Amino acid sequence: MVLKECVRGLKELRPLTHLLLPLCFHWIAEAMTVSVLVDVVTSALCPGQTTCTEAIYISGLQQTVVGIFKMVVLPLLGQLADEYGRKPLLLITVSTSIFPFAVLAWNQSRESVYVYYVLRTISFIISQGSIFCIAVAYAADIIEEGNRAAAFSWITGFFSASHVLGNLLARFLPEKYIFVVSIVLLIFGPVYMHFFLAETVEWVPKMDRDSTFLTKITNVAHKRYESMRDAAAIVFKSPTLRGISFVLFFYELGMSGISSVLLFYLKAVFGFNKNQYSEILSMVGIGAIFSQILVLPLLNPLVGEGWILSLALLASIAYGLLYGLAWASWVPYLSASFGAIYILVKPATYAVISKGSSSMNQGKTQGFVAGVKSIASLLSPLAMSPLTSWFLSSAAPFDCKGFSIIVASVSMMIALCFACLLKPDEKLSHDPEDEIEAPLLRES
Repeated sequence: MVLKECVRGLKELRPLTHLLLPLCFHWIAEAMTVSVLVDVVTSALCPGQTTCTEAIYISGLQQTVVGIFKMVVLPLLGQLADEYGRKPLLLITVSTSIFPFAVLAWNQSRESVYVYYVLRTISFIISQGSIFCIAVAYAADIIEEGNRAAAFSWITGFFSASHVLGNLLARFLPEKYIFVVSIVLLIFGPVYMHFFLAETVEWVPKMDRDSTFLTKITNVAHKRYESMRDAAAIVFKSPTLRGISFVLFFYELGMSGISSVLLFYLKAVFGFNKNQYSEILSMVGIGAIFSQILVLPLLNPLVGEGWILSLALLASIAYGLLYGLAWASWVPYLSASFGAIYILVKPATYAVISKGSSSMNQGKTQGFVAGVKSIASLLSPLAMSPLTSWFLSSAAPFDCKGFSIIVASVSMMIALCFACLLKPDEKLSHDPEDEIEAPLLRES
């Protein structure tokens, strides 16, 4: 039965080969840098120290700025992907990571780290979240609705597999080669897409040659506003899309808060370095591959996306609480094991959103809901950065160094409450007149 589902999943993914291959190289390249970045940043900003308050605050500031701009950029990119095609938007988003890592490959001084943060912030604004949204919309264009949950799970499974490979490379490659190899892989992605990725959206240009430049700018701004308003109407009129927006808001509020401070917390409390980070991230990735490629495709036809989502949220709560209460260096490894389950939040929510929207609005709805998530990602570091620094310092009111992570877990409990109220099978009927300007999907 398991083998049969695997073969079926691979057949479903065959049309996505030219999408997934470059994305896997892109994800490997980004994952390679995660475990070494903490050491590089800490060494540059706080030489000779294990705790770097400046790095924690800069990381939190970066996440806040990214969240502010992503509220607008993510829905906008989703709309543009529906109107002008998936391929050009993917080429733009996957190319942005090249420049910040090129800076660190060239120099790792204090000034270079600041330049890296500026460029990486711009890169995150354009690419963080949008790559998945556009990739999911691309998959929805060519895969039948009944098979999308399994396909989305395979896509996120490849994402996890890429992270495992990236972490293994980071574990065994000398530090001085990590950024160089990463840049080579990051360049490969957009080059491959340019030559081999087929477009799934047919763009019909409008004849407005006689319009003035100012008129064109005004029309573009008005069109973007109307498209944003339509996306909001689609989401808020649908009980399913509205409910999943609340789930993702509170889940992201907690999980992004944890991820923004976790590595600095582990370094300060347990003295973790690149090797321990790679081990933990690889452990999460290996479990995530198994759960996304085998478990979700088997369970989804039996219990549905809603049940899987609730189970994954329960695991994310346990993940956060164990990190926050960690009393020994082995506890973070135990906590990381729950990553194999909470990782299912992502494919389950993609499937719920895809089912709750029409085939013509996949990019628009995925992008809008991702924009809602970005609001949470900008709010969480405002509390997590100072709270983490406070409880890691000697001025903490009581001895609980992971108190901020425990607080973040409460937000994920609220997300679970909203998930329990979801009815993923509900679908809002769409008026065809509202979709006159929607893109024409090519028959696959």
